Amino acid sequence: MVKLIMGLKGSGKTKKLVELVKNAVEEEHGNVVCIEKDKNLTYDIPYTVRLIHAGDYSICTNQLLKGFLCGLHAGNYDITHVFIDNFYKLLDDTTDEGVTEVLGWAEDFSNRENVKFTISATVDPNNVGDGIKKYFLT
Repeated sequence: MVKLIMGLKGSGKTKKLVELVKNAVEEEHGNVVCIEKDKNLTYDIPYTVRLIHAGDYSICTNQLLKGFLCGLHAGNYDITHVFIDNFYKLLDDTTDEGVTEVLGWAEDFSNRENVKFTISATVDPNNVGDGIKKYFLT
């Protein structure tokens, strides 16, 4: 499962993501991970969640993000949910094709490894292609 929270800056995406993280901690029976570009969520995320600052690991391309997620799972098979904040800031190819490819990869990974992904992205939902819209969390 891959769900995408999309909206323009200030539309409440991060607040929604934090709420979903807190719910996942209560409901999931495995480990919950949250990846963010900068150190903004430190005090908002429950201490039981593994908070990862992507900037500390130089995650800045589509390929590096996919490799990082694979390595994260290889090191801990108990991860049941991965949250990613500010998705587009972690990518180098933010075209519809590039983003659709990463989301499709995440969906395949999710189905294969039984890991859920919830992702926030600062983008106008009306300006993205159908390959991205199909992941939109309503």
